[in-house]
Order: sequence, then C-alpha cells, then structure tokens
Amino acid sequence: MAYSNYSNLSRAQLTFEYLHTNSTTHEFLFGALAELVDNSRDANATRIDIYTEKRPELRGGYMLCFLDDGIGMDPNEATHVIQFGKSSKRSPESTQIGQYGNGLKSGSMRIGKDFILFTKKGNTLTCLFLSRTFHEEEGLDEVIVPLPSWDLKTKEPLTADPEKYAIETELIFKYSPFKNEQQLMEQFSKIESSSGTLVIIYNLKLMDSREPELDVETDHQDILMAGIHAEGVKPERRSFRAYAAVLYIDPRMRIFIQGHKVRTKRLSCCLYKPRVYKYSSTRFKTRAEQEVKKADHLAKIAEEKAREAESKRIALEARLGEDLSKDSRAILRKVQDSAMMLQRDADMKKRILEAKQKALKEPKELNFIFGVNIEQRDLDGMFVYNCSRLIKMYEKTGPQLEGGMACGGVVGVVDVPYLVLEPTHNKQDFADAKEYRHLLKSMGEYLAQYWKDTNIAQKGIVKFWDEFGYLSASWSAPPSSEQRYKRRRAMEIPLTIQCDKCLKWRTLPFQMDAVDKRYPDSWVCLMNPDSKQDRCDAPEQKQNLPCGVLKKDKPTAEDKQKELAEKIKQQQEKLEALQKTSTIKSAADVKKLPLEVSMKPTESSSQATRSSERSTTRPRSPPLPAHLKNAPSAPPPRAASQRPTRTPPAPPPPKVEPSRSRAAAKPPPPAAKPAPKATAKTPPPSRSSRTPAKASSAKPAAAGQRKRIIEQEDSEEEEEEEEEEEEEEEEEDSEESEEEQPQTKKSKMAAAVANRGKVVEKATPPKRGKLDEVNTHSQPEKKGVSTPTRQTPTTPSSVPKPISVQPHGAKAKAAEKSSQQEPENDTKNAQKDKGLLVEVRVNKEWFTGKVIAVEANKQSVRWKVKFDYVPRSTPKDRWVFKGSDEVRLMRPPSPISQTPDTQQETEKGLAPMEPDTTQPGTSREVTDSLVTMLRTMLRYFFPPAFRIPKDDVNSMTAEELVAFPLKEYFQQYESGLQSLCNSYQSRADARAKAVEEKSNSNEIKLKEADEKLQKLRTNIVALLQKVQEDIDINTDDELDAYIEDLLTKGD
Repeated sequence: MAYSNYSNLSRAQLTFEYLHTNSTTHEFLFGALAELVDNSRDANATRIDIYTEKRPELRGGYMLCFLDDGIGMDPNEATHVIQFGKSSKRSPESTQIGQYGNGLKSGSMRIGKDFILFTKKGNTLTCLFLSRTFHEEEGLDEVIVPLPSWDLKTKEPLTADPEKYAIETELIFKYSPFKNEQQLMEQFSKIESSSGTLVIIYNLKLMDSREPELDVETDHQDILMAGIHAEGVKPERRSFRAYAAVLYIDPRMRIFIQGHKVRTKRLSCCLYKPRVYKYSSTRFKTRAEQEVKKADHLAKIAEEKAREAESKRIALEARLGEDLSKDSRAILRKVQDSAMMLQRDADMKKRILEAKQKALKEPKELNFIFGVNIEQRDLDGMFVYNCSRLIKMYEKTGPQLEGGMACGGVVGVVDVPYLVLEPTHNKQDFADAKEYRHLLKSMGEYLAQYWKDTNIAQKGIVKFWDEFGYLSASWSAPPSSEQRYKRRRAMEIPLTIQCDKCLKWRTLPFQMDAVDKRYPDSWVCLMNPDSKQDRCDAPEQKQNLPCGVLKKDKPTAEDKQKELAEKIKQQQEKLEALQKTSTIKSAADVKKLPLEVSMKPTESSSQATRSSERSTTRPRSPPLPAHLKNAPSAPPPRAASQRPTRTPPAPPPPKVEPSRSRAAAKPPPPAAKPAPKATAKTPPPSRSSRTPAKASSAKPAAAGQRKRIIEQEDSEEEEEEEEEEEEEEEEEDSEESEEEQPQTKKSKMAAAVANRGKVVEKATPPKRGKLDEVNTHSQPEKKGVSTPTRQTPTTPSSVPKPISVQPHGAKAKAAEKSSQQEPENDTKNAQKDKGLLVEVRVNKEWFTGKVIAVEANKQSVRWKVKFDYVPRSTPKDRWVFKGSDEVRLMRPPSPISQTPDTQQETEKGLAPMEPDTTQPGTSREVTDSLVTMLRTMLRYFFPPAFRIPKDDVNSMTAEELVAFPLKEYFQQYESGLQSLCNSYQSRADARAKAVEEKSNSNEIKLKEADEKLQKLRTNIVALLQKVQEDIDINTDDELDAYIEDLLTKGD
C-alpha cells in the first residue's frame, strides 16, 4: 500500500510536558548526572571535565557543565539527539552503555529546565538548544529544538535557509545565557581537542528551601547532594566524586570534578584476599528470548522477500522464453542477481536465528568476585554492573541479611551483560525483577562459600578486625589511624593507580615510606618504581585472582528426616485447623471429633459438677479475721507430696512453740501443711483491724466483715477452682526455682527476726507480728495460707512469759549462726542475681544486658552478662565483677530478682507496719482468729468420705482441733489429688497416642506422594527428551525451571 494512502491518518505527537514527565524516572539525582558521563564514555572520550560556572542571574546561581574529548557529532548525528528513543548504539553484541536514546534528555531535564549543547566533529560546529523556559514563555505545546551549525574554519553558518538560521540563533540569544554569536564561539573554543562535546545545564531545579539540589559551596572540589548529612549515609549517595570513582568496573576515562581528578577505582583491586567464582545458569532468558523473537521476525521477512524475488525470476524466464536479445538478457540477469542476493540474505538471517535459538539453551556464565573491605568495613555489600556501568550498590544478600558479623565487610562485584539482564531506563535497577532476585540469591550462596574459604570465622572475627585497627565497639567507626595499623592495611592491599597518559592500570610495589603518600593527578608510568612497568608501552598486568568453587552440601539422612518431620508438622497443623472448624449438630458428632476437642465439654462439665457439689454439700466457711485475711498470700508448693511444713521463720524446729496447757502431757502436734490452693484475695487491712478494741464493739464489726468475706468467697472459690489445674501444670516447671528459694529465705527471715527481737523484747508475745512476717516473706512462693497448729492457751496471762523468752533466744542464736555462715550464704545468695537487667560499659559506651551466670568466691562475685544488642565487632556476652565501675543496674530489680541486700532493706522497711501487739487484750483475739482460720482451711480442703463428718468441724473446740488427725486428713487429700492427676495423665497419653497415629499415617502419605512426584518427574523428562533430543536436565530444580519457562511462553 502506498505511503500516500496514510497521509490523512492521525499521528502521535510529543508534547512539551513530556520533557518533565520523562525526567521524573531519575529518583537518584546522581544517576541523572551519570547519564551525561555515560554518553562521554560511549563516545570514546579519554577525559571528561564536570565543573560549574557562577551565573547569579540564573536560577540556582550557577551553570553545570560537562566537557569531553569524544568523537563529537556532525549536524546529521545531532538530529538523533532530538529523536526520543532512537539510538545507533543498540545491538545485541554492543558493549556501550546507552541503548534507549533517552539519557541526555531525561538526565539534563532532571537537573535543570534548560540545556544547550556544543559539539565539534570534522569541519563542523553544531549547537543544539532544548529549553523548557522557551516553551513556557512562548506558550508552545510541541517540542521545538533550534539546531544551527557552522563551518569550523570560516565560522560561517552551514544552512540553505538563512531565515531558518536567523530564527534559531535569535531564540538561542533570547533564552540562553549566551547573547551573541561571539559568546557561542567562545564555548566552542573550550573544546580544545579535534572533536568533543560540551553540555551546559542551567536554570537548575530547587528544593523547598529555594536552594539548588546540588551543593557546590561546601566542598569546592566536589559536587554534593544538598540537605544530606554525612553521618549514616553511604559516601556514594552524598558525594558525586565518590560515586564517579566506582561508576565503572574497569575505568578507562579520566574524570575531573571542579578541576580535580577523581581517583577512580577497580573494586577488585581494592579488596583484601579477592577471589573469583565462576557461575553459570540457564535461568536468565528474558533478554535472549526477545532477541530470538526479533531474529525470527527478520528471518521471516527476508524469506518472504526471497520467495517473491524467486517468483519474479521464474515468471520473467517464462515470459521471455527463447528471446535472447541483449536487453532481455540484461533484464533477466538483473532479476536473477536480485533473487540470489535476497536468498543469501534470508539464509544468513536464518543462520542467525538458529544461532540465537541455540544460545538460548546454553547457560549464561558470570564471574563473581568477592573480597574484604579492610579500609572501611561498614561499606559492604554487592556491586552489580551492567556492561561495566554501576546499576546497584551495597546490596545485602545471603548471610549479610541476617545482620550478624558473618560476611561483614565483604564486597561482591559482578558485571552482567545485556543478554543476561537488561537495566531500566534510568539505569538504577533491572527490568526483570525476578531474574535479578535470582542473581542476588546465587551471589548469596557464593558469598557464604567465600566466607568459608577465607577462614576468617575459624580464626576469630573480632581478632581479624583488631589486626587492621578496628578497635571500637561500633561497627561503623573508622579504623585506627596509628601508623602500624595503616602500614598493616597497606601491606595487604597493593596500590593500583592509572597512568594519566596511556590510561593503563599499574600496581605499585609496597614501600614503607609510601604509606599515606599523595600521588599527583598527572601520574604517569615513568614514575613507577617497578622497572618492568615504568613505561607506557609495557603491557598492562592482568589481576591474577584465585578461583574458588561452590561446594554444595548434599543433604544428609538426618537433614532429610528433619525436613520430612517439618512437613509432617505442617500437615498436622493444617489438619487440626480443619478439625477445629467441624460443625456439631448432635451428640454423635461430638464422639467423632478428635480427642482434644471432645474432651473440652467433659472438663467444663466436670468443673460445673464440682462447683455445684461445693455449693450444695459444703456449708459456708466462717470468715477469716481481718488482719489474717488481709495478709499477703503465698504461692502454693510445687507438689502435694513435697509441701514444706509451715513453721515460724526462725531456724528452731516446730517444737519450740507447743501449747503450755498440754506441753507436759503430750508432744506438740505437727504443723499444718499448706494447701495447694490460694485462699481468698482481699484488700489491705484497714486501720481498725490493727488497733485493739473492746469485745462488745468488735462483734458488730466482725459480723459485717463476715458478710463481706462470704460474698467474696462465693466468686473467688470459682476462680480458684479454675486456677487449680493451671497451677498443678506449672508445679513441675517451677520445681528448680523453688528448691533454691527455701534456704535463702530462712536465712533472710532469721536476720530480720533477730533485728525485730530487740524492739519487741519487753512487749507481750508478738504472735500477730510473727504471722505477718511469715506472710510477708512468703510472697515469692505459691499462693496459700496456713499456720502452725497450736493448742488453745488456758489463760491469756499464761501466754507471754514462756514465749517472750524462748523464741527470742532462738532468734538470737539464729542471727549469730547466720552471721557465722555469712560467706556460705553470700555464695548461695549470689545465684539470686541471675536475671538482673544491667548495663555494662564497653569501650566507653554502655550496653544493656541480662545476667545469665554468676561465679562467686570468697573475695568477689562475677556476673556473666549477655548483651541485648552490640555491634558486630563486640562479643555478645562478657564477664564483669559485681560492684565494679564497669557495671550498673539498669533499673531497680523486681521483688523476684532482688539481691539479698535489697531484700533485707525491704524487710526492715516493713517492720514499722506490723500490727500493734503490745496491748494485753489482743492475745485472746489472735488465738480465736487462728482457730477460725484452721476451721476454714479444714473445711475448704476436706477430702470426700473422710471418717470425721465435715459438719463436725464447725462445732470443734480449740483442744479438739489440736487433736485433729491432720496426717490422715492430708494423706486422704493427697490420694484424691493423685487420682485426679492420674486421670489427667491418662487423657494426655490417649491424646499423644492419637497424635502419633496421625503422624504415622501422614508420614506414609507423604512418602507415597514423594514417590509419585519423583515418578512423574522421570516421565516428564523422558517425554521432553523424545520431543526434543538435545535437552539436558539433571536436577529437579532445572526441570521445574524449564517447565515454568514453557508455561510462561504459553501465556
């Protein structure tokens, strides 16, 4: 169809707003500057100068200039600049950076609103002017680009249309910083070489503070990112000099910023113990598949043209027949030659297609280079280049993602060609994110292998970094500037420098006096102390890197077993989740449910039955006296068979406190054991319960208090019944901690009682005081209230005399014994420091941690502190001396973790709060309260079918309660408790058996599924090999990847 037929159709247009839209792809401003540097490198420039010129009348106050000595452009080539998306650099085998024909426009428009380009090539001078200011002022929607050119020698305009030239120069003089032709020629004169290009960007973009985004005032030898502080930011993110130094993997162009040369780096030459690893993979196919499609399209077009030419040849031969005239032979020969040439072109494109199809199946090979950055260890990670151009930097992968010290300081370098991965338009990322993630994952595996090969972890990571002067606990702190450490680092990494004349890289031999030496920017090979490399015609030495091999650990039978167990566990969790959602419509459905589900109603119903029995068969317990009820409750013991006997806190045995009425007739009865359940929790005692009062006035108060206690017991007994099972399960967990507590508590109680004995010695017997002491010290134990069983005194006057002498003498002996055994107690008490939250000073910095171990001797106590967080260079735990300047408590310890000193202070502080026991009328009241409490306890834990009726307890006198068969009582109670535990155990066994059966069945199913999957994989491979004979699949991963690619193609 003729082109003229399309003349009336609509055409796409490029609007002025696209200039701004196109520039927004550069989120990283230095990436926009790098686009212009890339153009100079692609133009084979050997030098580029990036500098600024002050122009206060322009927005931003200066112009940003890029001057190179590349091949330049003639007028025809300059027109390609204003064609968006057109690039002569694009080809599959190209090693040039530019591919999209967009970098100059997007990069310059990201930096400023306008740019003007001056280029020289051959005998022509060309100026290109692209200005958003011009479009805004003129109100233009289309993109108009003036493009005048001149003769190099005569400076005369090269144009066939003088009017067009006049308009172009007029616009440049009006909207550019250069107001006449002479100023334009001055810019051309800055290009001193035979060819080159100068790009000037002005009217720079500003921040919200009305300051330019690029800071050229802070450092006159650099271009900095404005508004970004150096602390905590990678230098390449803040300094364009630092970014330009690593912009290319193999720099061959000198870069000058503000007139000072950039010390470009070859990263592989700046690392300690570099090592290269060969990597190949068939996963990178996206770009290769695009090339195959393109080659296939071109081959089909060429084949069609060849067929058409062959058809014309046959038709012409048939038409001419036997006409052998000269003209006929010439026409026929011309058609035959055309058909032959087109056929050759079609064959060539077909071979190209076959080669690309074959290359698609071949694995892509890459070189991973790893080394340790001993100059600045916090600058670690992966540097990913594309066609020698930096795309991603400081990418963490593999062990570095865990944040530990493993692989810390290691830098990885890889150069990826276009056929493996294609970068995005702004060259700050890769187009195929999935393949890029696969690349990083592979680099992580090789990184772990490199870490093993260097043996840094085996020798000691902290020791390794100490050798190079990293003495600070902060990972980001710079190394020591001492001369010995500088010399040590210089010995390990030889200096590599680039000749300013031949641009070859030379490795200088180590010299002691060369440490910290500043080499000139114009360093040349003649200055090389190595006689073999002291001239420019000497060949460049290749870096000889040792080659490493990835050693994949084959999973052992144990690893496979763990993986299988994990899969089984996951299946069980899914199964349990499904079972929990079962619908219950009838009693039959309940029986079908799993054991753990069907037992829940049984437990709840049994609890309801117990609570109903308690409410119907058990009468209300009499209330506790206020001062006993309000005493702090103690936690229950760890087991029913091992409940400690409740005795006064003094070391003497219980027979110190028998009743005087029966002391001569019978031995004192054993002290009552504490019950496994807590009694009712009540608010603190009121002031009235602590002061003595007359009997007549005490009765109404006791009656009102009894009502409140009955109401509280109603609700609290139900709560305690539910807590009973939980407490019994926690008993085993708390055994170890409770076994350590009694001895230390007794020694503390003895010391506290000895101190109190001095105050109460002349007073009446402090029975209530003793009880409050017991309850106060028993707070860390399990909940429960119990008292020693005593006989009721015959007369109040007979109580004080024996008790006021005998216990205080025992207390004095206990205090004396405690002082004699102080070293032994200190050693035992030191173990109570475990769990303290402390702060430890390391290298003049405080770090928080927890005491995990205690080591005590006669002279000192040492704590082993595990830190919550420390830098990777600091050990995670450390031994410190308790009480030294290097350790301090992070916050006041809780009552559970109090040290003996602080606990004794707490006990002493509680002494003034004891109830007043100096009045003679309170002795009888305390005795009655104890009797009432004993009745309550006996009734509350009364075992079923006991030989004494439960109701008889209410009518028992104090003497009958003393003779109560407590041993038989608790034996029967423990027997019932044991039967309850046995029932729980049987339920647990049944549940475990059911889970084990499910686990076995799931394991069998999983093995069957694995066998089926393996058989299916084998059949798929066999089928693929029949369809395509040259396929080579060795592992399951390769098969999965191949099938995934086939499915992707199908979509």
